[in-house]
Order: sequence, then C-alpha cells, then structure tokens
Amino acid sequence: MTIKAKIRLYVDAPLGQGQSLSLSRDQAHYLTGVMRQKAGAMVALFNGRDGEWQAELVEAGKRKAVLSCVEQSKPQKIPPDLWLYFAPIKKTRTDFIVEKAAELGAARICPVQTDFTNAERIRQDRLQAHAVEAAEQCGETYVPPVEALQKLNAVLGNWPEDRKLLFCDETLVEDATKGLQGEVGEKWAILIGPEGGFSDAEITRLRAMKATRSISLGPRVLRADTAAVAALTLWQNALGDWR
Repeated sequence: MTIKAKIRLYVDAPLGQGQSLSLSRDQAHYLTGVMRQKAGAMVALFNGRDGEWQAELVEAGKRKAVLSCVEQSKPQKIPPDLWLYFAPIKKTRTDFIVEKAAELGAARICPVQTDFTNAERIRQDRLQAHAVEAAEQCGETYVPPVEALQKLNAVLGNWPEDRKLLFCDETLVEDATKGLQGEVGEKWAILIGPEGGFSDAEITRLRAMKATRSISLGPRVLRADTAAVAALTLWQNALGDWR
C-alpha cells in the first residue's frame, strides 16, 4: 500500500493508473522550490473528475515537474446539487465566502449584483483560484466553478422551474429551519444579500416566486459572509450530505 501524500494539488489533466503528467511552472516551483520535494516523493492529485490519485514525483525541477499516478486513494465525489448566489462585498470577505462555499460543498458559486451591491465587478479567475485552494486543503475531490458576475434581476427572470431557492430574509423572525422542508436529492440554491440587505422591490419579487422558500438565520443580523456559512451549514445538515 502506497503511503498517502500530505501535499494535494489540483491539476487540469486526466488521472489514471500509470498516467504521467507535467505540472504547470507555478505548481512545479511550489512543489520543488517552496515545499522542497525531491524525486520519489508522493503527491496527491485530483482534477474534479477522476477522484484523488497518489502520484510519484519522477522528475523534480523548479521549472518542470513530472508525476506518475500510482493508485487511486479516493473515488470521485460530487457534492449535492446546491448553488450559492451571493452579492460580492469587500475583497477579503468575498474571498472568504468563496473559500467556505467550496469547503462546505456548494456545487456552483454564483456572484450576483443586487440593487444595493457595492461591487460592480469581480476577478473571476482569482475567486476560482481560491475555490481550488480550498478544495486542495479540505480533501475535496470536486472544485465548484465560480461563475461570472450576473445581475440578480436577470438570474431571477430565467430561474429554472425545477430548482428551489432558499431566500435568506433578514426581515423574518421565524424558526431558522422552517424553510428547509424538502427531499434529499432535490435541486436547490441559496441566496445571500449584500451588506445593505435586499431592496423592497427585490424582497417583493423573491417572495412572489413559486420556487422561493424564505428562511430566517436566527434572531441576530449576520454579516453577509457569516450568513453564507450559516445557510450552507443549515442546508447541508437538513438536506445535504451531512445527514
């Protein structure tokens, strides 16, 4: 039995028994220059499709590193069909939301621009990199895609009929779990608002949608990043893969 590696890397390449692959220049530098791994070291690799593989470092250089897959150490695991929609906030707190969404098993991460959203643009590539890093660190085999910033009105106007929408409504004072009735395996999305909350027009529209299930996150007004973690945790515990 091969000793499991402590270093995990996400790669955009096929993985399988005997498969060889070259790391990107940045990953090669990280592995051999920063982590000081030598030829013969074992590294855990995953690509979001083929599970996790233990791979041997067969060529170690600061600009080039080649690995060979030895055996699969984890099967591919796909998270529940849960999407997170959230309004971007300050840079570090937006990074936090993306990281925690990846760790908590969101299948898709979708920034949206609401009436009170302060940010008019995001760095999609940077946020995707945070999702990759979170998956590497938490042992996940799946990396949720981070979508481009969309306007909330456009998202709601094209809402799929088969996906329920968990609307985190801070104006409610009900039991935090009241809106979570459902069956395991259903398609869901969570919507978290900006620091200034949702506008009256957005609240009216959301409450009128057939797909909407409104939920309170308790008696305290939470920061947007805290609300995202709380909502994901509640959903995973009630309807997700924590059951």
